[in-house]
Amino acid sequence: QVNLVESGGGLVQAGGSLRLSCAASGLSFSIYDMGWFRQAPGKEREFVAAITWSGGNIYYADSVKGRFTISRDNAKNTVYLQMNSLKPEDTAVYYCAADRILTRLWLGNTADHWGQGTQVTVSS
Repeated sequence: QVNLVESGGGLVQAGGSLRLSCAASGLSFSIYDMGWFRQAPGKEREFVAAITWSGGNIYYADSVKGRFTISRDNAKNTVYLQMNSLKPEDTAVYYCAADRILTRLWLGNTADHWGQGTQVTVSS
């Protein structure tokens, strides 16, 4: 059974930073492309960032480019999302996702496997 478990969410003031982690088990992590998505109350889920299995290609939503950094450690089966210069509009539940096809994550807003999500709240 595939499990993706996010952690690191919380409450932070605008301008602050958080680092999300997503620990994967039950899949061959090193051959999966990984992504982060978010969903704010009353809004649809949106793509945040994605990274290929090797870490060689990375993609970001325009809204987070220059502020968020996605990375992965295949030895630890973990993907990270470093979030800096946080804004109130970044408030959402953040989900990590895994798929063998990057474009499904990056452009398709879908994935084979999803985590349960972690809440990020940015106060003004």
